[in-house]
Amino acid sequence: MTTPHAPKTAKPISKPKANSDNVTHQNADTAPSIENQAMQSILGQTPAPTDLHHIEQIIDESGNFSPDCFINRDLSTLRFQLRVLAQATNPRHPLLERMFFLTIFSSNMDEFFEIRVAGLIQKMKNGDKSSSLDGRKPSELLAEISQVAHRAVEEQYRILNEDILPELAKSDIRYLKRHELTDAQKAWMREYFFNQVLPVLTPISIDPAHPFPRVVNKSLNFIVSLEGKDAFGRDLSLAIVPAPRSLPRVIRLPDELTGGRDHHIMLSAVIHEHVGELFLGMKVTGCHQFRLTRNADLDLSDDVEDLAKALEGELDNRRFGHKVRLEVSTNCPKELYELLLKEFELDESQLYRVNGPVNLTRMLTSFDKPELKFTPFTHAIPKPFKGMETVKVAKDNTSMFNVMKNKDVLVHHPFDAFTPVVNLLWQAANDPDVLAIKQTIYRSGTNSEIVQALAAAARNGKEVTAVIELRARFDEASNIAVANMLTDAGAIVVYGVVGYKTHAKLMLIVRREDGKIRRYAHLGTGNYHAGNAKAYTDYGLFTAHEEICADVAGVFGQLTGMGRPLPSHHIMHAPFTLHDGLIRLIDDEINHVKNGKKGRIILKCNAITERGIINKLYEASRAGVEIDLIIRSICCLRPQVKDLSEHIRVRSIVGRFLEHTRVYYFHNDGDEKLYCSSADLMDRNLLHRVEVAFPILDEKLFKRIYEDGLINYLGDNVQAWELDGRGEWNQVHHDKDGTDIHDAQQCLLEKICERA
Repeated sequence: MTTPHAPKTAKPISKPKANSDNVTHQNADTAPSIENQAMQSILGQTPAPTDLHHIEQIIDESGNFSPDCFINRDLSTLRFQLRVLAQATNPRHPLLERMFFLTIFSSNMDEFFEIRVAGLIQKMKNGDKSSSLDGRKPSELLAEISQVAHRAVEEQYRILNEDILPELAKSDIRYLKRHELTDAQKAWMREYFFNQVLPVLTPISIDPAHPFPRVVNKSLNFIVSLEGKDAFGRDLSLAIVPAPRSLPRVIRLPDELTGGRDHHIMLSAVIHEHVGELFLGMKVTGCHQFRLTRNADLDLSDDVEDLAKALEGELDNRRFGHKVRLEVSTNCPKELYELLLKEFELDESQLYRVNGPVNLTRMLTSFDKPELKFTPFTHAIPKPFKGMETVKVAKDNTSMFNVMKNKDVLVHHPFDAFTPVVNLLWQAANDPDVLAIKQTIYRSGTNSEIVQALAAAARNGKEVTAVIELRARFDEASNIAVANMLTDAGAIVVYGVVGYKTHAKLMLIVRREDGKIRRYAHLGTGNYHAGNAKAYTDYGLFTAHEEICADVAGVFGQLTGMGRPLPSHHIMHAPFTLHDGLIRLIDDEINHVKNGKKGRIILKCNAITERGIINKLYEASRAGVEIDLIIRSICCLRPQVKDLSEHIRVRSIVGRFLEHTRVYYFHNDGDEKLYCSSADLMDRNLLHRVEVAFPILDEKLFKRIYEDGLINYLGDNVQAWELDGRGEWNQVHHDKDGTDIHDAQQCLLEKICERA
């Protein structure tokens, strides 16, 4: 297979241009959208000015870019969560999808407190010294985070109570309060309590013999105030009632009691109504739900002897890490929440009083209301693989290997189905000519078809090697189970390199053909997880390109063996060559501009935080290189600053699908280069993880990614937000003078039929 040159030109797929000149920015004369109003309300900000931002000191005394040139990572993370929350106000989204965004915000904020806020608290306790690019101390950041987070949570519950729930009620979906129940429904709830709830509840009194119980991270609990004496004559006033996680938080009432409508009651209402049954002979004077968030980051040393055993032990500790946040209902009396704050050693800035359930994540349930959800679509099968998507034992005309011999094949999830990725493994597992399979696994489960196919291959006598990253956050237990399952099937299981998470997405299949060895590879930007592939946008490349397959084999050799890294033909590989390779490519664009030529960079990823890359992009902008960054979440680079970054534009797309592709494009004086990658532009990815960036060498696939994955998104004026020099995000919207509405994700959905 010869290596073609990248295309010299690539036409946009729609009217919007790559430099977004036709996109109208928010300004004082333009009415902000509902979503932008929500964002501005939370942040207390004014609409962004249209002129470039100005920084007093760009270069500090040491000759480096000053702290003012950078946006704080944690504040940028929080602002991404606000963009997610803003989707719950988006009138273009169906109602249940808006509810879903509301629950996603809750889940994201849980992790934000468990990891980022917990880390800042620990840093403050260790000396409160600045370690961030923008020079702020942990205490300063915690104070600002608290202010913004409190306003955000207040807005979240306002959206729930004033917007979402009333609209759901119009569609006969209701979460009934106790006073809204009919007598028949109350009788059913009482029976449900005695049969399903009471047997698993364990009330814990607080007295000298029963100290305050150890509360599990993010668990639902009730603090109960009492009067009177118990069976032993003790004069008790307080008790804690933990709600077991085995109990559903949302309970659907029987159809015969609701006329078939989707009416529910919350578990908290069931317990609250009948809590007196737990304290017979005593008077319950109050019952209030609360939830405690703890530090959930894992702390493993680099010299552990058995990573799996050490990790299993650390997972138990996650449930009882240091306390970082307390949530209580708004009607909880001051004396009770102050008692809880004192018990958990928290201050009032860490208290969140919420007007509703303390965990909205558990509020979403399954509703048979297709009219209130996004319109479903059929995931496309790439034309070269048509008719092979379900063939697990292949013949010549249904063999994916025969296709890959002749051409590279690209999939763009979720628009393209994940099925070919899974089926390639099944065909390999059942193919007598396949000798070996090597696979990285970052997030998966024992019920995953990927894992099942690997296990089947091992049982069929293939040499199966699985490089499993046990430390994929919050999937550690699942990955340990996968490792055990594959080991039992006869696969070789390795855990990568201690100190360097294996985040690369690689599959390598070794096959004997006509007495010779031939390799086939799949490289991706996202995890080998079928569920994620339905919700995350990611690219995957199927290739038999000899040099790329040799590069992939080299990466596996480093992960499973020892020795120095081998030179790569095409891929860039962290932690060895990726960072320096990107710096070199940016330098090339700078040199082209200095020589009077065009300089152009487009980078799309989830986050950019690494100082070296940011500094080099600033240098490129000052030289005149035109730079567009499509960053889903965290951006520490400050764009649109005079004499620093006026040639850099940053946008974020937040829509139906979670943007997850990582694509790096460089104009390179017309000999364009485009890489897809597993790596974000963060310190951890570029310097402390095993990552891969792979080039797209096929001209048609190059053009497709450039147009669909980059230019398409730069023209979005429906789901896009743009970052200004102040560090604030402002929603982009189409002009009222007739500019076409362009929704990048919807555009790709409409193009599925062209590839089907």
